[in-house]
Amino acid sequence: MHLQATEAHNVWDNTIPPALTVAPGATVTVATQESSGGQLGRTSTAADTAELDFGRLNPVTGPIRVDGAEPGDALVIDVLDTQVDDWGWTACIPGFGLLAEDFPEPHLRIVSIDGARAELLPGLGVPVLPMVGTIGVAVPEPGAHSVVPPRRWGGNMDIRQVGPGARLRLPVGVEGALLSLGDVHAAMGDGEVCGTGVETSATVRLRVGLEKGAAPRTPVLETAPAARRTGAALLTTGIGPDLMTAAKDATRRLIDEVVRRTGIDAADAYLLAGIAGDLVISEIVDAPNWVVSIHLDRSLLAGL
Repeated sequence: MHLQATEAHNVWDNTIPPALTVAPGATVTVATQESSGGQLGRTSTAADTAELDFGRLNPVTGPIRVDGAEPGDALVIDVLDTQVDDWGWTACIPGFGLLAEDFPEPHLRIVSIDGARAELLPGLGVPVLPMVGTIGVAVPEPGAHSVVPPRRWGGNMDIRQVGPGARLRLPVGVEGALLSLGDVHAAMGDGEVCGTGVETSATVRLRVGLEKGAAPRTPVLETAPAARRTGAALLTTGIGPDLMTAAKDATRRLIDEVVRRTGIDAADAYLLAGIAGDLVISEIVDAPNWVVSIHLDRSLLAGL
């Protein structure tokens, strides 16, 4: 069974008719659009990011109705395979991202994706680790709800480990579950600090199962070993009583360090942090200050 990328919507709404109905245990192949919904392409420039229609962003393919799914059940999704396009994009979008106040001007890089490598700049590529940024079921509340914020029912969680080999369990909120997915990234760092990963169109193969009466309170994920990063890292920190401020400080310090070591533009260093830097809470018990760190594989800088 296959769903085309044209079977897409931009809101969670439990009245959207199913694009496909499957039995539990079915395997489905789902084509997805890149997250601009066709507003950005291979020849786009930074100026185009400032003109984005946010109502068209983050299209998700679906919904997929699962026979027998009822509120209180768990929908079990095995990500079997994810194939990405040969190009993608990453950007600073004005007003969006962890450091939006530091980077108010639009900045765009079209990324070439060649097998296992996504090239941000000449000599600067990151490993291709495909992941599904948005995957969720319809919310039980009536009306249309934005796909941008994540919810109990999943959605735009941007969990880097939702890739091939992962198993995701979602609570079912409405009859049939009404599963949709999109916003696939060829690469993304934990935190997606610049606001984007390597945004790309993709084809995702899933197996959809059902556990009756076993809904988790919030999404639960079992990850694949391939989702782990094991290389030697460059790590910068933010320390203080507020986690958000510490996250910003750690990211600023990473940008500073990358610029110092390589001479690349700060905006490109910010994009690199977004597609390959992993933001981590390193310490949250030693009051009054907490430690947030961001980790970047040191080998990524070797070609600059």
